[in-house]
Amino acid sequence: MAKNKTIFVCNECGYESAKWLGKCPACNSWNTFFEQKIVENKNSFLKPEDKKRNIPQKLSSYEAKETLRTSTGFGELDRVLGGGLVKGSLILLGGEPGIGKSTLILQICDKVKGEGKVLYVSGEESAEQIKMRADRLGIKNDDILFLGETDIDIVNQAILDINPKLVIIDSIQTMYSEELSAAAGSVSQVREITSQVMRVCKQREITTIIIGHVTKDGNIAGPRVLEHMVDTVLYLEGERYFSYRILRGVKNRFGSTNEIGMFEMKEEGMTEIINPSDILISEREDNPAGSCIVACMEGTRPILVELQALTTQSVFGFPKRTANGVDFNRLAILIAVMEKRAGLMLGSQDVYLNVVGGLKLNEPSVDLGMILVTASSFKNIPIPKDMVIIGEVGLTGEVRRVNLIEKRIKEAEKLGFKTCIIPESNKKLLKDKFKLDIIGVKNVNEAMKKIGLK
Repeated sequence: MAKNKTIFVCNECGYESAKWLGKCPACNSWNTFFEQKIVENKNSFLKPEDKKRNIPQKLSSYEAKETLRTSTGFGELDRVLGGGLVKGSLILLGGEPGIGKSTLILQICDKVKGEGKVLYVSGEESAEQIKMRADRLGIKNDDILFLGETDIDIVNQAILDINPKLVIIDSIQTMYSEELSAAAGSVSQVREITSQVMRVCKQREITTIIIGHVTKDGNIAGPRVLEHMVDTVLYLEGERYFSYRILRGVKNRFGSTNEIGMFEMKEEGMTEIINPSDILISEREDNPAGSCIVACMEGTRPILVELQALTTQSVFGFPKRTANGVDFNRLAILIAVMEKRAGLMLGSQDVYLNVVGGLKLNEPSVDLGMILVTASSFKNIPIPKDMVIIGEVGLTGEVRRVNLIEKRIKEAEKLGFKTCIIPESNKKLLKDKFKLDIIGVKNVNEAMKKIGLK
């Protein structure tokens, strides 16, 4: 006889409780408990002696096999995935509304032409809407099958009947299971549906891509355990009203999570950007004060990015600091370093810092560039146009060593830059010879003197 049971589950870590709690005792998150109804069928329980037992084997007795991968047709996407779509993998793609998730997925369905049937399940859009987008994107794959359904039981049966090579579910928040009384998109529904899809596709070795909505905080809606269940989690980032998009992997069981892929949204769909550095600095024609080029690393790829700074006299008593594309707290720390170590009095100045192209830079190798570009705007002295700045800055004003310095310098050399300012500790360890002039600096004051800002 079936028995209904109600429990409360933490949305962040999956902790279960018999009653609602304001604070999760496992992850210390507030207001994350949601009600979930489960059904226990006592007649379905088997005795331990009746169950099939697996005998532990030595790990060395197993043979490691290469994972079978299928190219997506996008080199940038293959880079993020670690070489392509893995057979039987479960991929979760998240992003803000209108960022281009469905467009990218539909293009992937066209690129895998000849690999087998593709089942596109949509609970949000009708077949006519998908067909209009496919015509605009020039989709010509006749193996794409469309199913407009939100009942997961019907979807699973269709997967078993068709046995496709690729399954798209757009989106997981619209699917529901009749076994649960909760509404579609709730915590219990999302977790149960993902579990069912994973079970079916793993048994049949069907590659599955799930599209997920994101919350206002930028996280994928639903329980945090959803990201633990899937093999790969991808985020499509970028400003909605800018054309550039960044595909970032935050979890990947079959590859690195340090890689990113860059795309540009055009009328004909997503187009990959092979050389991001050339695109991001292509419009830098003149040489105004408050502009410089820095070299950052995204995974194993060096990218040259333009930083822009603007300092103006503060109208109010409290100066304003605005950071777009870099950490606000990091900017505040570097301004304090400039005042204490370099003698630049910015206490009466509003400081605005922007990363051109909508990128978000998190690594500390752009610290020196942030300081010098702010000083350039404050003194109204331009930084040489053919110069690249690299270096991490400590609280005492020293310029610290960064990793993968030779890759960064080679990227600058390839794009025609003539001078590169790097930490002195990095310069001593350089093995290769470069055509551009490499200047090593030990602290912020020395770097400012080399450019003529002091």
